[in-house]
Amino acid sequence: MTSAPSPAVDYDLCVAVNYYAPYVSGLTEVARVVAEGLAERGWRVAVVAARHDPALPTRERLGGVDVHRTPVVATVGRGTVSPSFASTVRRVARRSRVLHLHLPMLESAAVLVPRLRVPVVSTYHIDLWLPPGLVNRIATGVVRRSVRTALRRSTAVVVNSEDQARHSEQWPTLTDARLTAIPAPCLDRSGGEPGYRETTGPHIGFLGRMVPDKGLEYLVRAFGEIEDPDARLLLGGDYETVAGGSVIGMVRAAAARDDRIRVLGLLRGREINDFYSSVDVFALPSVAESFGIAQAEAMMCGVPSVTTDLPGGRFPVLATGMGEIVPPRDVPALRDALRSTLTWDTAIREAGRDRARQEFGVESCLDRYENLFRSLLPPAVEGRREPPAHQADRHETRS
Repeated sequence: MTSAPSPAVDYDLCVAVNYYAPYVSGLTEVARVVAEGLAERGWRVAVVAARHDPALPTRERLGGVDVHRTPVVATVGRGTVSPSFASTVRRVARRSRVLHLHLPMLESAAVLVPRLRVPVVSTYHIDLWLPPGLVNRIATGVVRRSVRTALRRSTAVVVNSEDQARHSEQWPTLTDARLTAIPAPCLDRSGGEPGYRETTGPHIGFLGRMVPDKGLEYLVRAFGEIEDPDARLLLGGDYETVAGGSVIGMVRAAAARDDRIRVLGLLRGREINDFYSSVDVFALPSVAESFGIAQAEAMMCGVPSVTTDLPGGRFPVLATGMGEIVPPRDVPALRDALRSTLTWDTAIREAGRDRARQEFGVESCLDRYENLFRSLLPPAVEGRREPPAHQADRHETRS
């Protein structure tokens, strides 16, 4: 008996994400690094994203990946309103072997209702957090229901850590899913020059979007209680193109009061390596966080992190011991933890660095995603092109 011919496919993997490069966020970076990493391994990869900046092309090839962008007609808070997004994802997914959704996403239920005839992997990054307000409360409820539907219709679900999953508002749904914990991929940023260092005093650094959920107001207050005139607070990250609005006004006001604070803006490439080489301690004082790629990359450079006691966000410190954990919004605790970690010696920092590199490196992450995607593919059919084999196939996907 002859098997029916399989439908033609253009891609091995279709990635659906609301914001994509050149936009910068932790979620976007996970999508980009996994997409480009698998493309480098020979996978044919497409990304479907909203055209968050009208200056961007609707189609282009970035890092070996075909990027399809859909028009945006409005924004609500951080969310984009792109009427053709869901249908475009479905169209590209039908000609792909696997669909990879990055959640939370307003349109996720629309993408998966009715069901697609391809395996669906959803990476659930974080419970949506928006500042208080009626519109945001309504938006959060709508997204929460959409995500719940998508998780139920996913073939498999990825989370950054079991800690994140067990404390999620979606945990009742996640318990019924084929769940795999894969930490976010983190780049090795070592080898930079301490070009942002100004004095011999302690240098504390933050790197990330300057938005309300990062808790920067608590960091500048805690730093203000460190009286050393040679101390510096280096604040790097985007504040001009961030979805939902930035807190740059508050940050600049703090810098006007305290001339030891430096606002560095968006850093890219070697500038990030130089940033990590310039700081003694990394601070991530978030009030909402699911992992914190920047803190893990700091750890991989031998810089301990002081972070808040949030499910998922505390996981890099718990997994490596490379830092301290404090309650959210607790300025005295944050100040004391910064002072404490500044005293750590080289041996402690190097041991934590080695653990962080082993746990959070890019290749380990790509191996786990590739194994998961492959495990969902149907049996090979004669004449059909399969994604290329890779040495990662020798490893088990860790759950």
